[in-house]
Amino acid sequence: MIRSRPQHETPVKDDYPELLPQVEALARRAGAAILELYARQENGAAPAVAYKTDASPVTAADHAAEALILHGLARLTPEIPVISEEAACAGRLPEPGARFWLVDPLDGTKEFIQRNGEFTVNIGLIEAGQPVLGVVLAPVLDRLYAGAVGLGAHLATAGQIRPLRCRAVPAEGCTVVSSRSHGDDDALTAFLAGRRVARAISAGSSLKLCLLASGDADLYPRLGRTMEWDIAAGHAVLRAAGGHVRTLHGTELGYGKPGLANPHFVASGLD
Repeated sequence: MIRSRPQHETPVKDDYPELLPQVEALARRAGAAILELYARQENGAAPAVAYKTDASPVTAADHAAEALILHGLARLTPEIPVISEEAACAGRLPEPGARFWLVDPLDGTKEFIQRNGEFTVNIGLIEAGQPVLGVVLAPVLDRLYAGAVGLGAHLATAGQIRPLRCRAVPAEGCTVVSSRSHGDDDALTAFLAGRRVARAISAGSSLKLCLLASGDADLYPRLGRTMEWDIAAGHAVLRAAGGHVRTLHGTELGYGKPGLANPHFVASGLD
C-alpha cells in the first residue's frame, strides 16, 4: 500500500517511481482479462454488446477490466479516489479532490468489437488538475506505454524497453494522427488548412497520444467529444515525453472539470 499525500500538501513526485511499475502490472492484469474474452471471439463467439445512454457500446470485457483495476487501485492507494468510465456512467462518481485516478478500463470498445487490436487499458493519475503519471496498454499489440512527469516515458514491447521522446516537426511537414472510429474529416481539413502536412495516419483509442510520445507523429487535433478518462493516461505519457495537450485557445487542458467532458483540443509533440 502506498500512502496518499494529504490534499493540502503541495504535490511532489516522491512516490512516482514506486507507483509506476505497480500501475503497469495492474494494467497488464486487466489486459490479460480482456484478452481472455477477446480470444473467445476467435472461436466464433461474438461479444455481447450493450449500449449506454450516450449510445456508446459496452461489453463484459469493459466490466471485467474495470473491476480488476478498481480493486487493485483500492489496495495500492486507498486514500486516492478513482473515477472510472463504467462506474461513472452508472452514477458512481466520487469527488475527485486534488489527487485522483482516471481510468478507462477498455478504451476503444468499438475496436475491441471490430477485432482490429487497437484498444487500450488506460490508468492515469491527476494532481492539481494535470496528468502526472499514466499507463496505456494495448494488449493485442503487446505495447505498454508508461510515464510520469519528471521520470520520462518508455515503451515496453516484445520484451524490450525503450525510452520515448517527442520529436521536433520535420522540415518536410508534420505527421497528423486522427481517430479511426470518431473522425470528422471536414473539421480536420479546415483545421489543417495552411499547415504543411507530410503524412496523415489514423489510430484507435489512446494510441494516438502515444504515437506523439514515441515521435511517430506530431499533431493530433481532436475536434469531437471526449471524456477525461479517455485521454488522461495518454496525456500523462505525452507530457512525460515532452509533449502537450492544449485547448483550441492555447491553454493547457485541465482535469476535474464539471461533467468531466473535454473541450476540443490539440495534442502536439515538441513546440
